[in-house]
Amino acid sequence: MGAFVMESTMNIVFGLLMLAIPGTVAASYFHLPSTMVMALACLGIVPVARLMGQATEHMSHHVGPTAGGLMNATFGNACELIIALVALKAGMIEVVKASLTGAILGNVLLVMGASMVAGGLKHETQSFNKFTAMTASTLLTVVAFSLMMPAALHQFSVHTTDFGNQGLAVAISVVLMALYICGLLFSLGTHSHLFLPNSGAKVEEKDGEIPWSVTKSLVILGFTTVAVAVLSEYLVGSVQSAAQTMGMTPMFVGVVLLAFIGNVAENSTAIMMARKNKMDISINVALGSSTQIAMFVTPVIVLAGLVIGQPMDLLFTPAEIASVMGAVIVCWMVIQDGKSNWFEGAALLALYAILSITFYFIH
Repeated sequence: MGAFVMESTMNIVFGLLMLAIPGTVAASYFHLPSTMVMALACLGIVPVARLMGQATEHMSHHVGPTAGGLMNATFGNACELIIALVALKAGMIEVVKASLTGAILGNVLLVMGASMVAGGLKHETQSFNKFTAMTASTLLTVVAFSLMMPAALHQFSVHTTDFGNQGLAVAISVVLMALYICGLLFSLGTHSHLFLPNSGAKVEEKDGEIPWSVTKSLVILGFTTVAVAVLSEYLVGSVQSAAQTMGMTPMFVGVVLLAFIGNVAENSTAIMMARKNKMDISINVALGSSTQIAMFVTPVIVLAGLVIGQPMDLLFTPAEIASVMGAVIVCWMVIQDGKSNWFEGAALLALYAILSITFYFIH
């Protein structure tokens, strides 16, 4: 009953937030302060991202587990991808890189931490598929080292050029995307039996809810994609001016603000599943989204940058590299026993808070 009330309340809240979409257009048309335009765009993206995720889930019921998994990989982080592409087109490359870092940190620390706290306050100890979690952790470790290598080469080699940095970025992106595809084949095909939830419940289970029709799912996917693209234009157009007004740096905007917007919908899903003692789903949402960002979204952005004339390298700052590496290490320590409690979630949230505060003071 409590879970039903919570879900109903969240549906009402997300429904009200949809009013921010026309509000964003009106605020920009009447030349209201950039802070208001940015705030409304942020609020508008939140329910649209959630609706996009719901449409993807319902669509997966009709196409089967393999194709459904591929759809989730493609649309799972479509919101972050669209925002990053719009910002890249606007030449805000450092903000794009910061938002990618923030998306990984947000999923590993914020989403998973909040889920463990929410679920742990209701259930003393929760269990999940250790193999699934450790596989995702292994992929994230590969990603962390991949982010280190361009910075190390740039630091210790006197012969690096912008062309060389971009070439390295493309090469690493291709390798990461290839590994990600192999991971999909491994988890959805050859070894899918190892990724079954601990409870035996299917990830697609929606507590008796009737799936949307294919037509309805496709229409909503089309609407949400267009809506996110439009809102992203307003967001990117106002974010720099608004950030300066509020005393925020581009680094903080990318790592914390933009990443948080894209994670709100995932946060709500993961928390609700944790409260229902479906920790497998919460872990899959958090770690699965992180691997998608690192190994699918990032390579797509790097390759898209070449096409639109905004080439992006993978030279992340030492703070970004250290934060991702630290998050991966702490994540591995938390999930290695296949069990969680509210205190482990609190530790993840504390690390996320510390990193967010640190990025606020980086100028």
